[in-house]
Amino acid sequence: MKAVVLPRYGGADELEVIDLPRPPCGAGEVLVELRATSVNPVDWKVGAGYLDAAIPGQFPLVPGWDAAGVITEVGPEVAEFAVGDEVFGYVRRPIAKWGTYAEYTIAEPGMIARKPANLDWGSAAGLPLVGLTALQCLDTVRVKEGDTVLVHAAAGGVGTMAVQIAKSRGARVIGTASARNHDHLVAFGAEPVEYGPGLLERVRWLVPDGPDAALDAAGGDAIELSIEAGTDPSRVVSIMDPAIRDHGGEYVFVSADSEDLRQLAALTETRELVVPISETYPLEQAADAWRASQTGRTRGKIVLRIS
Repeated sequence: MKAVVLPRYGGADELEVIDLPRPPCGAGEVLVELRATSVNPVDWKVGAGYLDAAIPGQFPLVPGWDAAGVITEVGPEVAEFAVGDEVFGYVRRPIAKWGTYAEYTIAEPGMIARKPANLDWGSAAGLPLVGLTALQCLDTVRVKEGDTVLVHAAAGGVGTMAVQIAKSRGARVIGTASARNHDHLVAFGAEPVEYGPGLLERVRWLVPDGPDAALDAAGGDAIELSIEAGTDPSRVVSIMDPAIRDHGGEYVFVSADSEDLRQLAALTETRELVVPISETYPLEQAADAWRASQTGRTRGKIVLRIS
């Protein structure tokens, strides 16, 4: 199979396109012929070795965790799926080796769900990591109808998903973003507030009694600001800083969950959740996709087209 690999820890310049044997399909796994994957910042962070203590790399390392494709082989212990099923999922493993920047990947049933018919391959590939992260964060702080939720970095990949999922639950959403992204947030039903000096005062003006919950997808002082704005610390969740626990809040590192994927699929089928795509690259241009991701200025998902 054709695959993008890192021969050692490194950056975009070290990515190579080579031929590899297909990954072996175990008894409790399926083999997926991929149609698309997407680029997430964690991909190049894993590739650089920044997460080596938690997710060590084995080389040659195929990056990527988002998957959308067709099952071509089913292990004898798998009953939930069959050859020919169109699926999408989040296929992170304890060791970074067989990722999704390739024509084939392996997945366990708990990592995937059936692809909604209304999603094209690129949108299906762009959904799993950011969608699961947003959903699990909102579940962690128990966002429900009538809540006001403060989402930091609301125009980013996770933030855009969180805005839409919270709105689908009947919540009011205040989203922090640069001025150029305010129209983007309004289109998804959020009330935008601009980053920078005076943010706390702007949030207090919009929510005098304080937000009911807050999601930190930005880092920096987002945790402290959320609490100062009046959010109960137990309902502040961060994907950026585990130190949130010191404040009594929650830290979320996304996990694969097939039921959560089915919830996301259902929201796309009712058009309550859409996946904005900023750019699509052929697999061979993964290095360019990484460089675009590293600018931190893309709005929407970066997709790699495989077949």
